[in-house]
Amino acid sequence: MPNNTNQKVVPEAKAALNNMKTEIANELGLSNYQNMDKGNLTSRQNGYVGGYITRNLVQMAEQQLAGKQSM
Repeated sequence: MPNNTNQKVVPEAKAALNNMKTEIANELGLSNYQNMDKGNLTSRQNGYVGGYITRNLVQMAEQQLAGKQSM
């Protein structure tokens, strides 16, 4: 068995990402997303959720970087 030496830098990140995923899915009209069988969704539906997560994370990073540069 291979040893997994990866350590989470921010253990709370997984929960935060799951919350973000659920919120975005609800905004897109996919209620009860966390309990839904994702295999029954279309690629487009799953892609929208992932795309919006990426867009939001990039936006957050840009805001943080902009705040650090102005100091």
